[in-house]
Amino acid sequence: MKLTRRSLLSLLVSSAVLLPTLTQVTQAADKHVAITQIVEHPALDACRKGVKDELAEQGFIAGRNLKWSYESAQGAPATAAQIAKKFAGEAPDVVVGISTPSAQALASSARNIQQVFSAVTDPVDAKLVKSMDKANGGNITGVSDLSPIDSHMKLIKTIVPNAKKVGVIFNPGEANSATLVELVKKYAPDHGMEVVEAGSPKSSDVLAATRSFVGKVDVIYVPTDNTVASALEAVIKVAIEAKIPVISADTGSVKRGTIAAQGFNYYDLGRQTGKMVVDILKGKKAGDISPQGVSKTELYVNPESAKLMGVTLSDALIKSAKKVVKTMTKAEREAAEKEKKQ
Repeated sequence: MKLTRRSLLSLLVSSAVLLPTLTQVTQAADKHVAITQIVEHPALDACRKGVKDELAEQGFIAGRNLKWSYESAQGAPATAAQIAKKFAGEAPDVVVGISTPSAQALASSARNIQQVFSAVTDPVDAKLVKSMDKANGGNITGVSDLSPIDSHMKLIKTIVPNAKKVGVIFNPGEANSATLVELVKKYAPDHGMEVVEAGSPKSSDVLAATRSFVGKVDVIYVPTDNTVASALEAVIKVAIEAKIPVISADTGSVKRGTIAAQGFNYYDLGRQTGKMVVDILKGKKAGDISPQGVSKTELYVNPESAKLMGVTLSDALIKSAKKVVKTMTKAEREAAEKEKKQ
């Protein structure tokens, strides 16, 4: 077929337009990271963002040279298992499980895929790895968010010196939460406190669990429990009405209304996790990378919430805090939710 000058020029222009698109399609398929978490709440969301940002900083950019898949189990372990099976079928280069239930689901279903866990309290007890002291072989590694419980009990007594009974709300079905409650039971007596437990298997149970503490405890401690974190506002509501101080393990919860927290920055935890993912994308095996913990903690305080719950924070404590925050307004929470969905 004979091409005219005009048709030849048109063909060249069309090719020039298509070439970048074809290149982008090829690049987008270079590497694939699939990430899942048990439920959406600020701490786990910050962790996920940290992973994605670390990958981008090291050259793995979603939509350019990285396929990024994300699924939330919406608080349901059965859904977490379904997501794990779906990811196993897709066979990405790395799967990331944020939270113990999601990491366990991946370990069960995606056995032939390189795996990195994050925000898992006790990876050994959860049977993800045999040891936190060295590389374990196999295909799993990750970062633990085990809380410094003894420091938390000390913080409670600093804020509520006369506290004799500490109420702990947790999901007994979460292995990480059960571990934390046992640690609270271990350390609370050293600080002159007795532990009162309230189980909350579902987010909808959190309100009733908190109400069960009224008249029975002097302070409430919220561990890094995903079920409770997803319904934290219910805890804050009851605490303000009953004038019961609430101390949390997660610093992100302070902005949502708890009085104080001595914990890690979950975004930094995500960045730390992201570094492991990058190492694997560059050729390392997960089993050759030693699991890690987080040693650095930060103190966040919320004097406004303290007053609403009937206590006053000392000037010395406020001065020692990494951040002094105010509780998010309803409009700010809605804006944050909107931004998260974009």
